[in-house]
Amino acid sequence: MSAPFEALTPDRVLDAVEVGGLRCTGRCLPLRAFENRVYEVELDDERRLVVKFYRPGRWSRAAILDEHAFLGELAAAEISAVAPLDLGRGSTLEEIDGILYAAFPRVRGRTLDELDEEGLRRIGRLIGRAHAVGSTRTAPHRPRLTVDRYVRQPVELLLAGDCIPGPLASRYRDVALRIADAVEPALARALAQRIHGDLHLGNILWAADGPVLVDFDDFLTGPPVQDLWLLARGDTEEARRAREHLLAGYEVFREFDRSTLALCEPLRALRIVYMSGWIAQRWEDASFRAGFPAFRTDQYWMAEYEVLYQIFESLTPGSVR
Repeated sequence: MSAPFEALTPDRVLDAVEVGGLRCTGRCLPLRAFENRVYEVELDDERRLVVKFYRPGRWSRAAILDEHAFLGELAAAEISAVAPLDLGRGSTLEEIDGILYAAFPRVRGRTLDELDEEGLRRIGRLIGRAHAVGSTRTAPHRPRLTVDRYVRQPVELLLAGDCIPGPLASRYRDVALRIADAVEPALARALAQRIHGDLHLGNILWAADGPVLVDFDDFLTGPPVQDLWLLARGDTEEARRAREHLLAGYEVFREFDRSTLALCEPLRALRIVYMSGWIAQRWEDASFRAGFPAFRTDQYWMAEYEVLYQIFESLTPGSVR
């Protein structure tokens, strides 16, 4: 466990849950997580909570409360998303040993590796409703999806840390920055609002009543298409059909600017660079070294470069206007 979380012994986790008068049975199970530390805790009334301890220094208190406010609005609109709980002290955000944390009800469900047409339409309807709520207010303390945040800053970090093998470093930098330059005008013009930000299949639980959105840790301001392309990745005919099914559900509840579908592949490139920068930034955390063992290998970076170059070649002049 890395230094920011060294104080989180099981006893301190239970103390954190009991801060407002709840009582635990003593059962405390760590759950798989990289950025934060997450535990399942059992209460003496047989309820189970998922308690998330936010990595110190990543988000400010105000930024986390922006996330919680959005989740509260979704819950008030009866949209299936897991909102944080008040542990008994009048707030959804607490602090222990300098670490901010929140508790969420445990939701029973499973993740799916792929979705059929009806599943895609159901998810599309859920996202459309969530985006309708997201468009009504702003999140002043959350970041905006920009090429500076998703490409230029991570590339600088990767080069400074000598993460990319020497012969490939300059080519990786050049193709990433060219993609950034190509997409920047269109991304800046696109309608931006509150979105999930990291809506892949692993962040959708299928419960008895249908899909539930979870893990809004990367919640930000960005174009609605960001919450669609991750569920239908790539530039294949299959991916395009999947996006049409998502939109068939989405547009039941709100309009979608279909011109922004041209951003799908550039946004995929931005995520590739951003994720590598994120791993590099956390490399001293043992969980990252264990979770991404290939990160320092030539094969990892060659595969990244090849995908980025393919995306760059697909960006014909005017394709992302």
